Amino acid sequence: MPAHKLDSATFQPFETDFGIERELLLQGIRLKYGYDFTNYTESSMNRQVEAVLKKTNFKTPLELLDRVLKQRTFFDQILPQLLISTSEMFRDGAFFRLLRNQVIPVLKTFPTFTIWSAGCGTGEEVYSLAILLEEEGLLDRATLFATDVNPKSLRSAKDGIFPADQMKVNTRNYVEAGGLTALNRYYSSDYGLIKMNKELMRNTVFSEHNLVTDHVFAEAQLILCRNVLIYFNRALQDRALSILAGSLARGGFLGLGSHESVRYSPFASRFEVVDEKWRLFRGN
Repeated sequence: MPAHKLDSATFQPFETDFGIERELLLQGIRLKYGYDFTNYTESSMNRQVEAVLKKTNFKTPLELLDRVLKQRTFFDQILPQLLISTSEMFRDGAFFRLLRNQVIPVLKTFPTFTIWSAGCGTGEEVYSLAILLEEEGLLDRATLFATDVNPKSLRSAKDGIFPADQMKVNTRNYVEAGGLTALNRYYSSDYGLIKMNKELMRNTVFSEHNLVTDHVFAEAQLILCRNVLIYFNRALQDRALSILAGSLARGGFLGLGSHESVRYSPFASRFEVVDEKWRLFRGN
């Protein structure tokens, strides 16, 4: 029988070498350490892996994988670079103004309530929530859960220490959010750093939680999971939304990022839109 030949004009490889090596790296991380990045969007993971390669002076993801599998300390060093996080207090001030005007009046009807900040990163969102609740006289009624997959980020969030040069942006966001006083009342500054008032975290619990692999976390009247889902593919978005929907109390509020939505998910019928622009939804 004649040998089969590949038509070079029509045959296309499944992925580039970089893409294949990236997937091997992510699978190795998943199997060795339990962090699953395999369903993050290709573009976002390409950027993250390329940034790690540049910083560590490795040439290919396979070279990186060899070191990752052999040295846990090395993996711990690069993990924050693979995880995607943002760092602004009151990010999208109009969203926090919406919380103040639409959600706070509902929370005031409860003797106690729970808020979950899912994917809290280094804690800017949690401190923003705590300040908002303090100004509305609700902080002592609240239990805040702040979760993230990255233990290093959680430690930073607990410490509440941020670069002072971020405060110009944070202050502008706070004003846009309808802040009732001056943001600098909530922190002290020295040596180019600011330290948030620890009293703001008096009712906050920090905990590791992974939307990729873990399950329903807690019943909450307000859940914020902003600018996390955009890095997931559709299957992983649906999985995360199932956890968020399962953790939301009846009539509770869910806040997503401005480019995220429940609209095309299997859970769309479980929510009504409060504000389409700022992606605030309410469970029904």
